[in-house]
Amino acid sequence: MSNFWHWVVVAIVVGSFIGTMWLLFANARGKAGEGDTGHVWDDDLREYNNPLPRWWLNVFVATTVFGALYLTFYPGLGNFAGRLGWTEQKQLHERLDALKAQRDRQLAKFHDRDVASLATDPAARTLGRNVFLNNCAGCHGADAHGALGFPNLSDKDWLYGGTPEAIVASVTHGRNGQMPAFNGAIDAPTFDALVRYVQHWNDPKLDASVREQAQKQFAITCAACHGPDGHGNQVIGAPNLTDTIWLHGGTRERIRETILFGRRSAMPAHEKILSPDEIKLVSAYVYSLSQQPGE
Repeated sequence: MSNFWHWVVVAIVVGSFIGTMWLLFANARGKAGEGDTGHVWDDDLREYNNPLPRWWLNVFVATTVFGALYLTFYPGLGNFAGRLGWTEQKQLHERLDALKAQRDRQLAKFHDRDVASLATDPAARTLGRNVFLNNCAGCHGADAHGALGFPNLSDKDWLYGGTPEAIVASVTHGRNGQMPAFNGAIDAPTFDALVRYVQHWNDPKLDASVREQAQKQFAITCAACHGPDGHGNQVIGAPNLTDTIWLHGGTRERIRETILFGRRSAMPAHEKILSPDEIKLVSAYVYSLSQQPGE
């Protein structure tokens, strides 16, 4: 705030205090029964302009004095910070520091343990789930089952690997997936054959000529990332095309759209958002989801 507006605020606040006190004491003059307004009803009911009762006046004065003391110790007079030096930012940082200290004490007992052992500890999984709900559920869902374009984290299908180390790396540094667009690069009949082949990879009923035509094109445009057998590549995050799990949808229309226009997906890095212990705990929670019997 500039000096001009600082003094404008000071003048308004101080003027309000002075005006309030003048109004209070101006209405405290005189004695009861002296201020006859001349208004009479039914010959007996007469209106007087009596001063404020003393106790009421004292309450108003005490309130004004409290306000003046408040502005002495806390900000409110323009740029004047108050004698205590209190600010909202200072209070916020103090509370955040207290929460951080509390969090560090809570996480300290898990500091020296690895992700695999934490995944078997119910207390660690509970803390990891809390971290997940606050930071990951917006994309992957509260149940970690994912959504269109966001992987399911509760199965054993992993784009970048499902080992504890790979999960920690994904959470820490994030991931960036990209598939190039092939719009205009493949003729229409071959494109249709490729879509059918990818959608029905293991279907023995797929026409042999369609399979042969698609396999030739797949070897040219797709095998470098997805592998000649279509099992994908976790190093670059290329998905397995031979199972029934589809990140962006497995219908013919969704597959056609994927090949035509490509896909881009990104998971943000959390190394500046979460502490190393929180990353370990949330990784342990995610790892535990795929280790459940029957998954």
